[in-house]
Amino acid sequence: MRLHRWASVAVLVALSLPVASAAGDDRVRSLDGNLNNLSHPDWGQAGTTYPRVAAANYADGRATPVSGPPVRYVSDRIFNDTAQNIFSENGVTQWGAAWGQFLDHTFGLRQETGGESAPLAFNAGDPLEAFHNDLGSMAFSRTPAAPGTGVTSPREQLNVVGGYIDASAVYGDSPARLQWLRDDAGHLLLPGGYLPRADAKGDVAAAPPMALFAGQVAHPGSAVEAGDVRANESMALTATQTLFAREHNRIVDALPDSLPAEERFQIARRVVGAEQQYITYNEFLPALGVGLPTYRGYDPQVDAAVSNEFAAVGFRAHSMVHGEIDLSEPVGTYTQAQLDGFAAQGVEVSGQDGRTELTVPLGVSFGNPELLQGVGLGPMLAGIGAESQYRNDEQIDNQLRSVLFQLPGATGVTDLAAIDIARARDHGMPSYNALRQAYGLAPKASFTAITGEATDRFPADPAIDPRDPIDDPHILDFTSLRNAAGEPITLGSPEAQTDAVSGTRRTTVAARLRAIYGTPDQLDAFVGMSSERHVGGTEFGELQLAMWAKQFAALRDGDRFFYAADPALADIQRLYGISYRQTLARIIERNTGERVQPEVFKAAQ
Repeated sequence: MRLHRWASVAVLVALSLPVASAAGDDRVRSLDGNLNNLSHPDWGQAGTTYPRVAAANYADGRATPVSGPPVRYVSDRIFNDTAQNIFSENGVTQWGAAWGQFLDHTFGLRQETGGESAPLAFNAGDPLEAFHNDLGSMAFSRTPAAPGTGVTSPREQLNVVGGYIDASAVYGDSPARLQWLRDDAGHLLLPGGYLPRADAKGDVAAAPPMALFAGQVAHPGSAVEAGDVRANESMALTATQTLFAREHNRIVDALPDSLPAEERFQIARRVVGAEQQYITYNEFLPALGVGLPTYRGYDPQVDAAVSNEFAAVGFRAHSMVHGEIDLSEPVGTYTQAQLDGFAAQGVEVSGQDGRTELTVPLGVSFGNPELLQGVGLGPMLAGIGAESQYRNDEQIDNQLRSVLFQLPGATGVTDLAAIDIARARDHGMPSYNALRQAYGLAPKASFTAITGEATDRFPADPAIDPRDPIDDPHILDFTSLRNAAGEPITLGSPEAQTDAVSGTRRTTVAARLRAIYGTPDQLDAFVGMSSERHVGGTEFGELQLAMWAKQFAALRDGDRFFYAADPALADIQRLYGISYRQTLARIIERNTGERVQPEVFKAAQ
């Protein structure tokens, strides 16, 4: 008799390593992070305040955001990519951004309702403004103050989800949400292999609430359900959520039928959470160049909870997000009617060398899980790894920086870069140099020291008005591009949209920062962080790299159930032959049949 196929999970219980959950059982991971740290049971628990690395920075010391240049004004002059793509210099694929978003939706979510409205200024007469906004401003609401803060003590903000890498984006943080998502046999609901819609059980109002995007606002029943409320946000995210729901069910089916359904469910949940951690620390972080000290085991003195600084500044890497996803499948994969339907939604359809090529713009993927089912999970996951992500710098794709949305009789603009700056001020973030010091880095004395450029002065260029150059649109013109080999690329060529990893503009970032802020000490932390010269071999400047290293070390060292400290995982492998040590490529192939490159976080050479 082979023990790993027939031994009961009761063996694990006897070893004090149970995998079945029970309310208040501190031997298993709770849904909401409670009791992970036995000495500090609320560390990392859903609904607690984000801890801070530095003192809060409010204009009145309590709640009023500090002032600064108008955020849209900054965005138009610093974050504007002028439709020129610059790609990861290290060949990190779009999985960098996609996995980062999956993690973000696992361990962080600010309270999004109940905060004061604080619209962001939109100046239609700005010479650098290229978009029309009928609403006259951009909607923005402050994050509500945590109870008991912001009056006599500095305003704090709540993280409404648990602050651990525990696959909660798949399972949720509450028993009620999880109960809706699962069946009685230990599986997650996956009709046809895809996430269930809100109307899957008939009553949309009884389904767990989800954030709605695009046309879903008018048709909430079309939204898919998952552990995290944001699962409909983009196709890459929805696809990743779907993949790990399938992986859960694959593990359940690999376990002996003799085990109770609840035990099979909890074993699968434990393995999936460990897989998310394993991929994060062995593929994702190394691909981005984030190195951590050697793991020494669980440290109960470390608070793993996501810090306010990391949530409001450090993990906002929206520049990485590519403007489209390219899919390539053999001719015949889709019917002509399907291809016509894709094209009608804004997908670019073409073909060559016996392949059907689909290009899905970012805007088309918002709130569109039905398109994911149409193109297929395998092709979408392969497409995410087929091309490099955008360079993590001060440029953000206009589909995020100037998103147009329609209201009855009006067009509005949402600028994610402007929101990132405003959110940092809203959360009382320190200035750029103060934040550097909080992370053990020396302050920067000049803008060129930040960017690594040769000058912070505007050039004597006939294309630029010398009287007020910061308001001349030509300051953003690209004058040269280079590929990963350092070779020049012709401006406007096809290669310029696929191969550029660096570019030169008429003016340096340092010159534009100096004209806007005057001195580095006045610089917004998010703007300064995004403008830093990258540390060699990484996707980050010094400050962002330090923030990631500190936070991911804490998420590892302060998690009592981290995969390298959880002996139950070894028993699961010994008893049932199921290992958490899986690459993302292996998980994709096993759950879709799609072949992908072995290292999906790195572009194939």
